[in-house]
Amino acid sequence: MRMQSAYSAFWQSKDDDSAFHRRFWRKLRGAAVSIPFVEDLLAAYYCAFDRETPLSVKTTLIGALVYFVLPADAIPDFLPLIGFTDDAAILAGALKLVTDHIRPEHRAAARNMLADFQS
Repeated sequence: MRMQSAYSAFWQSKDDDSAFHRRFWRKLRGAAVSIPFVEDLLAAYYCAFDRETPLSVKTTLIGALVYFVLPADAIPDFLPLIGFTDDAAILAGALKLVTDHIRPEHRAAARNMLADFQS
């Protein structure tokens, strides 16, 4: 029940959930070469959607991921050099809070996905 209420705080329906995932992957693929924190972003994604991750950690990470996906944020992402600065700051803060929950498997999955992007 707790997971369901946390889930509904971010998405109204399963369609919204799949829209989030589509937007995340589309934005990440388009920006992967220009953001230095892409491995951390992917590790956060895999941790957030891992069934073993505690709800409070999921909530923190999903908040950071949603901020990354949102088209309008404090510093527009299309600005050269500084566009992803606010996204990096939000992610760094979230990771600092939950760093003990990002396991080696999440980091390995992130590295594997980066390798797929580069091939």
